[in-house]
Amino acid sequence: MKEVIVFTNGCFDLIHPGHVDFLNRAKSLGTKLIVGINSDRSIREIKGVGRPILTEEARREVLLGLKAVDEVIIFDETTPENLIKKIKPDVLVKGGDWRLEEIVGADFVLSYGGSVRCLPLKDGFSTTLIIERILQANKPKQKENTKSSDLIRQHIEVFYGLLSCVEHIEESARVILDAVRNRRKILICGNGGSAADAQHIAAEFVGRYEMERRAIPAIALTTDTSILTALSNDYGFSEVFSRQIEALADPGDVLIAISTSGSSENVLRAVMKARQKGCVTIALTGSKGKKLAGLCDKAVVVPSEKTSRIQEAHITIGHIWCELIDYEFRREI
Repeated sequence: MKEVIVFTNGCFDLIHPGHVDFLNRAKSLGTKLIVGINSDRSIREIKGVGRPILTEEARREVLLGLKAVDEVIIFDETTPENLIKKIKPDVLVKGGDWRLEEIVGADFVLSYGGSVRCLPLKDGFSTTLIIERILQANKPKQKENTKSSDLIRQHIEVFYGLLSCVEHIEESARVILDAVRNRRKILICGNGGSAADAQHIAAEFVGRYEMERRAIPAIALTTDTSILTALSNDYGFSEVFSRQIEALADPGDVLIAISTSGSSENVLRAVMKARQKGCVTIALTGSKGKKLAGLCDKAVVVPSEKTSRIQEAHITIGHIWCELIDYEFRREI
């Protein structure tokens, strides 16, 4: 009988009945199930502070103990694209919370006649929800306080939290710097409140703030401009960014995708279009933005769920990128 290789991937932190059910159904689509799991380093990049709960080797061992799983491979990138190209599975499987157009590697698998499946998830089970329940059960109740001093302290706490993101901020800065050195463009997209972040960061890249310096070729794509609003009348807002990227992006360009929730349909479509065009992608998102972070090559996850805190941190990250790049430019003079 011909071997039919099925591949799926994820973090698989704290295995629960939903995982077992999903993996059993994935295995039924072929004869061999290979599971790719994110390394500890890449999970920290995608999910932020406090994750993973179990180490990569512990997660691998638990998965191999399941009857449905034949092989587990740890990968260090945020996406499994390179691993999928190496394995070349007959069937690529993801959970039902992912649309077909959001699945990294889907185009590649379909190109040689493979199939891509989205399987519904078992209701009531989520690693994130389990962790949140544990944290809430052990968290003392606090009275909401809206004094200015307390709100400022909350902002400061988020900025202290950014110290845990230093590695990811610096890695993203290197990606942007490499693109600039190779005369590539930086495209920045965000809608709603993140539109202002995109415009601010683009202005910082192009403008000459702190010092006289080399401008970085950056373009802000937002749904707030009249041109893009006009385009949306023809294509719908969910297609606006992808149409602009189709027209503007070239291989090697960088797309910085900004979404506080990490679930903006506009932004997710933009990332997939940018990947198709051969761009490098960077996510800026909040602590619940694992979907966006998991679709991008690099990610900076702000340790907060509050929109105002996340947006403020995104602006700060943009300034830090510029300062890091300025430092490298000065060294080259």
